[in-house]
Amino acid sequence: MKIWLFLLIISILWGACSNSSSSSNDIVPDVEPEPERMEGMQVIKGGDLVLGSNESSFRAAERPAMKVHLDYEFYLDVHEVTCGDYRILAKKGKVKDFGERANDELPLANVTYFDAVLYANAKSVELNHDTAYTYTKATYDTEGHCTNLEGFAFHPDADAFRLPTEAEWVLAASQGWNPKEKSWNSDNSEFHAHPVCTAGKDSLGFCDLAGNVKEWVNDWAGMFRDTTVTNYVGAPDGGAVGERVLKGGYYSDRASEINLVSRGDDYTVESSSHAERIGFRLAFGKIPSPTWLDDNGKVQQSIVSPLASATALKSYTGTYNTILAFRNDISGNLAYINYNDGTLSVTEIEDTLEVYHPDISPDGKHVAFCTRFEGIAGESRLYVRDMNANGSNLVKLDVPSAAIPRWRVVNGDTVIVYVTDAGNNKDETAFAATSTWQVKFANGKFGVPEKLFDGAYHGGVSEDNKLAVTGARLLRALFADSGSDITQKSNSTIWYNDEQACNASLAQDGSKRTAFLDFAGKTGTEFVGTPYATHERILIADSNGKLLQSVKSPDGYTFDHSEWATDGERSNIVATLVNKNGAHTKIVLANPTDNSILELAEGDELWHPNLWVKKVFKAPKDTIPQDTVKKDSIPKDTIPKDSIPKDTVKKDTVKNDTLPKDTFQLDPDSAGIYFVPGTSEIAVKWRYKIDLLWHQYDSLNTVILGSSRALHGVIPSLFDQKFKALNMANSNSMLYCANFIFENYVLSHVSHLKYIVISVDMDIWFNSAPNSFLLNNHRNYPGYAYDEDHNYWKDSVPSKLAEYTRNSPGYSKFEPLLNTMGYEQLEAAGWGDPKIWTDSLWLNRYSNLYYDNFNLLKTIIEECEAREIYVIGVIFPQNPAYKNTGALGFHGIQRSKAPALIKELADLHDEHPNFVLMDENKMGEHDYTDDMAFDCNHLAHEGAIQMTKRLDSLLQTLP
Repeated sequence: MKIWLFLLIISILWGACSNSSSSSNDIVPDVEPEPERMEGMQVIKGGDLVLGSNESSFRAAERPAMKVHLDYEFYLDVHEVTCGDYRILAKKGKVKDFGERANDELPLANVTYFDAVLYANAKSVELNHDTAYTYTKATYDTEGHCTNLEGFAFHPDADAFRLPTEAEWVLAASQGWNPKEKSWNSDNSEFHAHPVCTAGKDSLGFCDLAGNVKEWVNDWAGMFRDTTVTNYVGAPDGGAVGERVLKGGYYSDRASEINLVSRGDDYTVESSSHAERIGFRLAFGKIPSPTWLDDNGKVQQSIVSPLASATALKSYTGTYNTILAFRNDISGNLAYINYNDGTLSVTEIEDTLEVYHPDISPDGKHVAFCTRFEGIAGESRLYVRDMNANGSNLVKLDVPSAAIPRWRVVNGDTVIVYVTDAGNNKDETAFAATSTWQVKFANGKFGVPEKLFDGAYHGGVSEDNKLAVTGARLLRALFADSGSDITQKSNSTIWYNDEQACNASLAQDGSKRTAFLDFAGKTGTEFVGTPYATHERILIADSNGKLLQSVKSPDGYTFDHSEWATDGERSNIVATLVNKNGAHTKIVLANPTDNSILELAEGDELWHPNLWVKKVFKAPKDTIPQDTVKKDSIPKDTIPKDSIPKDTVKKDTVKNDTLPKDTFQLDPDSAGIYFVPGTSEIAVKWRYKIDLLWHQYDSLNTVILGSSRALHGVIPSLFDQKFKALNMANSNSMLYCANFIFENYVLSHVSHLKYIVISVDMDIWFNSAPNSFLLNNHRNYPGYAYDEDHNYWKDSVPSKLAEYTRNSPGYSKFEPLLNTMGYEQLEAAGWGDPKIWTDSLWLNRYSNLYYDNFNLLKTIIEECEAREIYVIGVIFPQNPAYKNTGALGFHGIQRSKAPALIKELADLHDEHPNFVLMDENKMGEHDYTDDMAFDCNHLAHEGAIQMTKRLDSLLQTLP
């Protein structure tokens, strides 16, 4: 890592230290001093441990119990990384020290997973070690937290500082586990973090593995299975949710609840999550022969890591709608990455078939492949299957041999072109015995194959049927005579001066360019002007075989398996990279326009990549794209006002209401993109809320706002049909976040709005505006930034905005939210224990924050009153057992003070008759039973039904 990045990391992380205590404690390790790199760390020799449990009281992701054996030694920090540890690193990095100085011995907290791994990398660099994590770009929120690392990959073979794996953490913690006597917890912490090691050390000399703050570990949160796994390092990727693992308890947990099994938080923990209760400690050392376990319970000792984000890929292809398919040569299976589904995960379709040269259908719904690869003669079978995790509807083409399938659309029919043999084409007699065929594919079935011409031209056929190419030793071309096509009358030739070539691919963009690889012969060397290695360059020839350009491979690599990837407008070349040992370790995308290279995936052996790209929306020719003309260069009197996109005219020159919706040309790089794959689950849920709003805003009259309590507690479809409702609540949506949505999206666009239902989460009213997810992060998502730059379309919503949003990333991740008008169902699990996450006395210290929220609610009510809109404020039910505690609910507030605060809310009705408080909690004296609850402060589906019916009855009484 470069030193400037190290300095940046230090300056970013400075602000992550809590200042909740001022006491100090000298930390003296109980072990002999280690070399500098091991200072403050203990060695663990390896051994046996158990992850998870067979007890039904634990979450599904924590069951069953799984045995793990670690056959290597590693080092682990004695205590959590502290503010002082950070400050030492900052001093060595010579960065400016700024902000309020916190106690050096408090644990560094309120950090994301990415913050933690950047710190680990920085420490490795400072002490002259390799780094365990690589990436291409870092993204930060307005608070300075790293929320995404593009191209992120973990390298277990690096001898470096890193986060411990869950197995390593449990092995160290289990040998001296004693949370009752050796932890800061709710019984003794006064609900804040304390200097590390002040609760004592366990029998091995470790501090705070139980209590103080929860700790990031390295793993993705996959599933366990009843087996024994050696050198377990977690799941291969984040799957559909992107959940990470936290271990240990924190200062607000009861000692009896802090255990070795739990692996998360009450909310889903993602790489971008951060909170004052989350910190970390570091491990050091490489992990030999690491083992991953996928969701199907299959042990994997080789994984594929996605590198490029969907946003980075879009800069090459022009769209988020891309799918990368390839062969994992270690498993022999077809694998793919769908960049538009909201996650950057690799799906592998397991079966016993050999899979070579996959090619995705024009609609992106199917994939064809064969069982033998280019350059190897003999019989090959051709199959088509659905492009999904199960690879369903597998169909075999019933012919003696078929290889190298390529999809085309001919006269409206979807067809597959294939060859009878993909072997060496150097021998004329052998090549003449092969042939090229075409077969229709529709409704999951093959049609009748028809022969196109002699010769195995598996490099592709041009759209106009004038050219076909192949390259399996020689670069051969078949071209049509004048006035005909190659299926009628054609001639064959050998290009490239009869020198050796392979991996020929004909572009499907009308250019008839052929990309191929060579063996560094005379012709290529003379064209390039300098010697190069075999396959070091992708060469590109025109329709006559004349060389046009070359693309050089990255240093230390050569190319293989090169193929064009085009949407009809932009053409790139996808290929594998081969390292000096001959391993195909990466898949990349090369841009012939500027010779840039984008790394897509990394693994042990990745073969035959195929990048499917959906055609980009094209603007009508008679419109002026907003970025192509300077504002000052448009004569106002020469162009009709209604033909000028908004951004090309100064605001004061043309009234917005004179611009019809259809004339504004949206920017496809920004419009409707409210989620970036690889980022927060909260963000992808917001993506669905805005999607629904743009599709429904003209028909709505009722909108639900608020936190996860409303998200899971109100079902729009159960309202009387006269209430056209949309649930715009979301996880972690505090009142400031709800107001952001209310002001910019709901109030401005729902013209028939009559009723607002909003969760009154008074126990969470210690949150301020800077803690609002959308207020803090919305500029990191192109859609919100674009909306804000256009005044949230308060003058006029472009007609295509709904379409752009529906086609944006994340569509397949939480699609049920579209079908339930934003309501997310939870299955009943019971109220459980009445957990208290926050000091119930917080109101004494932060009454100003409480009343900031109270006044913000009043502002919402007043704005609605001016528009004759009713506001129903709902206090959602929480665990009735809170009656036996000193807290109102999950986030505290003293029960003794709650009645007066609730009355203060109810009294708002006297001043604002449009406001009605609906208290369904009733200080715990409610009738929401255990089978209606998901946890101590959320309703399950059964509870949501009761809540919604009561809301509907209340709405019926209002004008």
